[in-house]
Amino acid sequence: MRTDSSPQTIFRKDYLPPSYLVDTVELGFDLDPARTIVASRVTLRHNPASKSRDIVLHGEALELVQLRLNGKTLRPGQYELSGSTLTIRKAPLAVVLEIETLTAPVKNTTLSGLYVSNGNFFTQCEAEGFRRITYFPDRPDVMAKYTVMLRADKALYPVLLSNGNLIEQGELGDGRHYAKWEDPFKKPSYLFALVAARLVCQEERYTLQSGREVLLQVWVEEGNLDKTDYAMQSLKNSIRWDEQRFGLELDLDRFMIVAVGDFNMGAMENKGLNIFNTKFVLANSRVATDIDYAGIEAVVGHEYFHNWTGNRVTCRDWFQLSLKEGLTVFRDQEFSADMIGTDSGRAVTRIDQVRTLRQAQFPEDAGPMAHPVRPDSFVEINNFYTVTIYEKGAEVVRMYQTLLGRDGFRKGMDLYFERHDGQAVECDDFRAAMADANGRDLGQFERWYSQAGTPVVRAETNYDAIARTFDITLRQHCPASAGQEHKLPFHIPVAVGLLGADGRDLALSTDAKDRQGQATVVLELTGEEQTFRFHDIAERPTPSILRDFSAPVVLEYDYTDAELLHLFSHDSDPVNRWEAGQRLAMERLLKLTTAVATGKPLALDATFIAAQRALLVDETLDPAFRELALILPSETIIAEQMEVVEPQAIHSARQFMRRTLAAALKPELLAQYHANQTPGAYSPDALSAGKRALKNLALSYLLIAPQEAELALARQQFAEAGNMTDRAAALVALIHSGAEVGEHLHSFYQDFEHEALVVDKWFAMQAAAPGTDVAAVRKLMEHPAFTLKNPNRARSLIFNFTNGNPSQFHAADGSAYEFWAEHVIKLDALNPQVAARLARSMDRWRRYTPALQAHMQRALERVAAHARLSNDVLEVVSKALAGAR
Repeated sequence: MRTDSSPQTIFRKDYLPPSYLVDTVELGFDLDPARTIVASRVTLRHNPASKSRDIVLHGEALELVQLRLNGKTLRPGQYELSGSTLTIRKAPLAVVLEIETLTAPVKNTTLSGLYVSNGNFFTQCEAEGFRRITYFPDRPDVMAKYTVMLRADKALYPVLLSNGNLIEQGELGDGRHYAKWEDPFKKPSYLFALVAARLVCQEERYTLQSGREVLLQVWVEEGNLDKTDYAMQSLKNSIRWDEQRFGLELDLDRFMIVAVGDFNMGAMENKGLNIFNTKFVLANSRVATDIDYAGIEAVVGHEYFHNWTGNRVTCRDWFQLSLKEGLTVFRDQEFSADMIGTDSGRAVTRIDQVRTLRQAQFPEDAGPMAHPVRPDSFVEINNFYTVTIYEKGAEVVRMYQTLLGRDGFRKGMDLYFERHDGQAVECDDFRAAMADANGRDLGQFERWYSQAGTPVVRAETNYDAIARTFDITLRQHCPASAGQEHKLPFHIPVAVGLLGADGRDLALSTDAKDRQGQATVVLELTGEEQTFRFHDIAERPTPSILRDFSAPVVLEYDYTDAELLHLFSHDSDPVNRWEAGQRLAMERLLKLTTAVATGKPLALDATFIAAQRALLVDETLDPAFRELALILPSETIIAEQMEVVEPQAIHSARQFMRRTLAAALKPELLAQYHANQTPGAYSPDALSAGKRALKNLALSYLLIAPQEAELALARQQFAEAGNMTDRAAALVALIHSGAEVGEHLHSFYQDFEHEALVVDKWFAMQAAAPGTDVAAVRKLMEHPAFTLKNPNRARSLIFNFTNGNPSQFHAADGSAYEFWAEHVIKLDALNPQVAARLARSMDRWRRYTPALQAHMQRALERVAAHARLSNDVLEVVSKALAGAR
């Protein structure tokens, strides 16, 4: 396949320092959608760490107008322009480069570099978008100070923004104006940003703990100003939290957030000018759900926290991406948990994180796109903005805190900034700071960065009643992955508690002489097999292993049903209490799936039903926890437990369990529905959101096989809901019930047709419905509101179908796979980043039944054979077809 033009693989081992360093960058933009002129003046000096005297600049989709070196215009023979690089051989030690380029932002559908959205100019430069603006050494270890001049038509683009501080603005004549910005801090080119647009803003003066006053702004299109309050409050909360938790202060005089409807990602942490997908800025009770509010708080926090973990200290190269992303995800997770402020709230956020790992990251670790947290190679860096880099990377950072304690972790962070502020560094530098600040040897911990895959920890126990000791033997292994057949032992923190017969935690001690027991002990598993002994244990306990999900591993332990029910009823660790319920459900779901596949009768035992009932009505538990504990493992997570995946059998088994529970628990579900109403003005606070979550889960169960009374309940909620959470939940429940919902869908769309984010919801809820087949998706694509050019809209329909509706996507005739191939190719021509993410829907095709495999392979080969495929998509389908696993 394309052996004549296979894309280049880049290896971490081949890293070379830049031949020239950049001190200052001056940029001038004459902004026009069809013909933007970019002029740059860059001062460079030879890097003593490099032997090369060649200046290598990167550029894509640019027209080079002029190139001057130290005041002299260079002719084509004096430089080399090849592909995406411009090279000047044997350059002087000190250089001033002046470059003029032309670009057409209105034609830039990739949304990388400088582009136009809804008539406004925006940029996205991470990872390699700056090279679509001007020729430059576009790599993260080249850091410089930037001054930027923006010039544009004032009527069309009254707002001109860039990084840093506004130092000058004025009129140019002929209806044009200018703004000059200066960033006082060195930054890599991927953090450059500009915005030229018709926008309005909410702004506030905010006083930092030091007493310094700063300006905070949230910029949106006119008509959206009433949806910015929560983003602004989240920004202020983020600033305060980072000051209190890590002693880190906002370093600029202003901090700006700008919302744009066309964006490939969630948001971007450009220094002082964060550009956001509207999904993570705009919210009020009419258009945003509780989940939307939580997402806004987390993403606003994430991008703000990048100001230090990513901007002030950045990555040496893109292999170190998790240095900033994993660390900052951990920081935003801790922020969100602290904002709830209760132990139960922290537990709920932690359970959500574990669900994400199992739903998305564990499958990635077991598939052909598996890679270490610090990859060794890549073809296209955009493909490595993955759940492994982000969520598993955050788990690696969390393990430092588990091993060192919160105070020890803070000491490590302080040393990290003391050593590396203003530098581009490696993951090993962060690990060294943690180790040195705490006097710990963390050499073995490096394997979490260099080895791919999810470790499996097997636990066995032994109780000696005479000696009153309880032994836990832990064994670890990690399955082979591409390029890594044999894995060395990881350093794994395993948090353990022991429950007595009364359900209470036993006091634990691993030292026979020390009787100062504690409820939870962190065992450090560093070998392939280790035994840990607990002393003075008066009775055979029930072990609670891997509390708070202390490491991103698969735990194998032969729990009996009685032990799981004991943990499910009594464990003081909410994460393991939830986990016990998931294990109880999974055992039954796998048996039911086998029964469906073999045509055997289906049944659900009374013991499991009773346990679910007891949890549902337990008023001592937080409503949000009860809702999470009652959600069955998803079809994707069930599939991960099977050697050969049969999507239809999985779907039927899970639906049978839900129907059975709904019928058995109908009185309790109805009672909880009414008990968890939230009258009065809408608030996204954790308690209210938890009540709505439990209420709407109850409604979804009541509508699995509804009578007219249950349908009337959902219709009434849909008609009378005072917030989007309840209105959308009622509509989803009606859609999934199989009832006629055409009128409701029509009225919902009419009410919100001018709210793009709600229209996304409208497409998404239909795409994920079990009754939506590929023909229905094609029909929805004919709707005038649908477009492939907007990533949010494409994700809302196509991605929700391929990733969120497995029983229909894996239809036996393979028709949905043909749909997938067709739209990967179409999207690739518009936006390779979005197309590559869609391509990931099929990367584990070899795990399915032979009949489905045959259809999937044909679809993959159709994409791979396409003549003009991007490196983004080519890398994904090539690895999938190579069958790494």
